[in-house]
Amino acid sequence: MTDDAFGTLMASADSSLIVLTTAAENERAGCLVGFHAQSSITPQHYCVWLSKANHTYRVGLRAAHFAVHFLTADDFAIAERFGTLSGEDTDKFAGLDFDLDPHGVPLLEACPNRMSLERIAALDDGSDHVCLTTRVSSAAANGSFVPLRLSSAAHLDPGHSSDERAIHP
Repeated sequence: MTDDAFGTLMASADSSLIVLTTAAENERAGCLVGFHAQSSITPQHYCVWLSKANHTYRVGLRAAHFAVHFLTADDFAIAERFGTLSGEDTDKFAGLDFDLDPHGVPLLEACPNRMSLERIAALDDGSDHVCLTTRVSSAAANGSFVPLRLSSAAHLDPGHSSDERAIHP
């Protein structure tokens, strides 16, 4: 298989975009995510793949709880903020309305379609992303909506490229 063929197949999937938020030791983090999926019906499990280049990945390694915010077609500005800025040098939450859940995880008020998650496993297969398998603690939906798709944000320049890797102390 060629890289071009893989890219063509993945582009045709045109996944929805989410913002994942978390917190650990009073440090908030959040990032735009295109790799995510339901992974079990009973019990309700959800997987999210985090880029090892992201600040959210480093905070997520220390976190047990997360929130997934499903973006609508009208949430491009949120996707741009969480997808193009780096949490290493920017407070992505500055100027946004959000609440904290009982675990300190930021819940974006502008994104009422969301789930609260508890990490149950992490898989690092050596690639540029790590899979977090989570248990869904709660879910809220504000009716049906048109999701923001990867193709709508493909022109955004990410805060980090996928080939960057965090250096662990």
